[in-house]
Amino acid sequence: MDLSPATYLRRPHRPDNPKTGVQQPCYYEPVINATYQEVADHYGTAILPTRTYAARDKAKAEVAVLHAERRILACLRHHQFFSLAELNRAVRACLIAINQRPFQKLAGSRLELFHQLDQPALRPLPAYRYELGEWGRAKANIDYHVQVDWHCYSVPYTLTLHQVEYRLSARTVEFYYQGRRVAAHCRSQVRGGFTTDPAHRPKAHQKHLEWTPSRLIDWAGQIGPQCAEVVRHLLASKPHPEQGYRSCLGIMRLARTYGHPRLEAACRRALALDACTYQSLKSMLKTKLDQQPLPPTPADPPTVPAHENLRGQGYYQVAEREVHPTGDPRAPGHPLT
Repeated sequence: MDLSPATYLRRPHRPDNPKTGVQQPCYYEPVINATYQEVADHYGTAILPTRTYAARDKAKAEVAVLHAERRILACLRHHQFFSLAELNRAVRACLIAINQRPFQKLAGSRLELFHQLDQPALRPLPAYRYELGEWGRAKANIDYHVQVDWHCYSVPYTLTLHQVEYRLSARTVEFYYQGRRVAAHCRSQVRGGFTTDPAHRPKAHQKHLEWTPSRLIDWAGQIGPQCAEVVRHLLASKPHPEQGYRSCLGIMRLARTYGHPRLEAACRRALALDACTYQSLKSMLKTKLDQQPLPPTPADPPTVPAHENLRGQGYYQVAEREVHPTGDPRAPGHPLT
């Protein structure tokens, strides 16, 4: 076997096939976890998993584990440690002894081979630290926004209704389409909010003109005038009308479950209460509030029923004039002053 430094440098990493590292094991083309592959690319190495149920493909790693169990764990199994630093010192002493131990059938030791083969082939660490990222797939809605971690981020409008990949890190959110990065945003912690890049908005694209606020309002008008008014109110309340497209589609989808008459009644109630949101309408329909009478509006004062104990304002004015001509008990000359 050629063990020159250049050959040793090109050796790949040989892991097992755990689900955390290999999404789909295959003899010819195993599918590597995206985050795992990203770590390998960052440090300039390659991932070449073993065959399934074939531990001999990485025999050196298995032998290293065996030596650690026999010459470190077994040696320290009767010792008691009171701090992590004390344990690390004991493990390090055993590790130095293993590396300096002469081979039985070869000349030299592990430490000598490290200085001869491994050390000359070592590379410097990357200039920047690796930042862990979470990968996933999502679909861009008709508002050209993709929901990631309960927040909506914009992508180019040409990707409307397309499947994209996203990489979610602690500070950024990146979107990829067919292996090419198409958008990047600072990560936001606002739940249910929108982050929109003005460059992603359409200008005069004919395909996007199929989805306009007027079309959504007309579509909602097929359910009823109250539903159309709710959609108009919802679109007007957003900084960009496109940010309300998703909610409007959800409102009109409620008609499939509850029917047009009930949704129209719920929209009438939502307009009266100024609660024109998808969640409010869904809650009204689920709890059957749409079948209850509407609450009185401030323009319609509540009616007072006739009762003998309700004497009204005029009664007291008449009573005061009968007690004293001035009508004010605190006026000079009143018997109570």
